[in-house]
Amino acid sequence: MLAGPGQTMLRANRPVIAVSAIRTGCGKSQTARFIFNELRARGLNPAVLRHPMPYGDLARQKLQRFANLDDLAAADCTHEEREEYEPYIAAGGVVFAGVDYAAILEAAEREADILLWDGGNNDFPFLVPDFHVVLADALRPGQAASYYPGETNLRMADLVLVSKADAAGDAQTRAVIAEIRALNPDVPIRRTGSPVTLEHAALAAGKRVIVVEDGPTLTHGGMATGAGFAAAKSAGVAEIIDPRQSATPEIAALFAQYPHIGPVLPAVGYNPAQRAALAATIARSDAALVIIGTPFDLARIIPFDKPALRARYELSDMDSPGLAAALDDRLRELGLS
Repeated sequence: MLAGPGQTMLRANRPVIAVSAIRTGCGKSQTARFIFNELRARGLNPAVLRHPMPYGDLARQKLQRFANLDDLAAADCTHEEREEYEPYIAAGGVVFAGVDYAAILEAAEREADILLWDGGNNDFPFLVPDFHVVLADALRPGQAASYYPGETNLRMADLVLVSKADAAGDAQTRAVIAEIRALNPDVPIRRTGSPVTLEHAALAAGKRVIVVEDGPTLTHGGMATGAGFAAAKSAGVAEIIDPRQSATPEIAALFAQYPHIGPVLPAVGYNPAQRAALAATIARSDAALVIIGTPFDLARIIPFDKPALRARYELSDMDSPGLAAALDDRLRELGLS
């Protein structure tokens, strides 16, 4: 028997907004960043609590507080951790994570007037939410009731966002909305987009490129490609080179484990050997350019032998009223607006 949210969620002394999803790669982090920025714009002081990624010394990671890039380096954070933490730090925020979430909650409450739970790893929130936003991916119909605890999140939701509706067709979006209604008939639903931009896109036009994508979105998230691939296509590159052609044995084993992955390279970096394999796979390719689709600047911690351009993506409301209006309504109910 698995313990459910009723047995595991902690009750906070500050209001809690939680962001979760039915699958990895739905867009939780960009949604949480959108909410973070909206809270800051309203004069609030949010602290971000991130779902744990326990890859190292768990005793040392009991309570982690990240306020600058030096904190990430001191904690020897992996790619997966950096891509979640860095955007908040760049926006002037503080991120709490670790192992002991009672201690983490107490520390965060001392610094903030509202808490933002940024979920991950297909889990439900660790804190009892006052406003629970759940994402369903318009590009992946048929999965609302197929994964645990994604279905649990969907049934708990106060608001469901159908993400990437700008990239999906109307038929896919309608199918996902119907699945949501079957499980949570009365929940408000809003469509959101994830427009992708590529820095200095003109430099990529006509080039042969290798694309590096967010690792978890491709691996256990089940996606074939990500934002980097979309950015490369829109920039008019001459060719997206399949990294299987230059893969080291470690990277080749990853492709064998996840054969659904398209002609893109998942960013893995749980340890130095994986980071070295990633860099070697890129170096061995005959690409002229690297397009980085990870949420953080991978080129800062891995030395590429080729020029690199970053693809960026942020959440945008497609419906009116949208997420920002729903957030305002809940803040008023909580006495924070």
